Amino acid sequence: MALLKAPPRQPRTSPVQIRLDDEAKAKLAQYAEFIDASPSYVVGEALKLLYRKDTEFQSWLAQHTNNDNPAEKGDTSLQETK
Repeated sequence: MALLKAPPRQPRTSPVQIRLDDEAKAKLAQYAEFIDASPSYVVGEALKLLYRKDTEFQSWLAQHTNNDNPAEKGDTSLQETK
């Protein structure tokens, strides 16, 4: 048995460019500093929380999750950075 555990695998990520007003950007940076994380982590976790808590979205998603996932079809409607 190994004395040390392997670190958890990092999830695959894709870069996304977003625009925020100055106040939202400042608060994002402050919140990231507050929890000792990156702004990217904060945005990702906030979106996951939003998706979990929004029951109307969950119902909508259940009706639209029959292989109509734009990400799986290569839809890049969110502008990705290269």
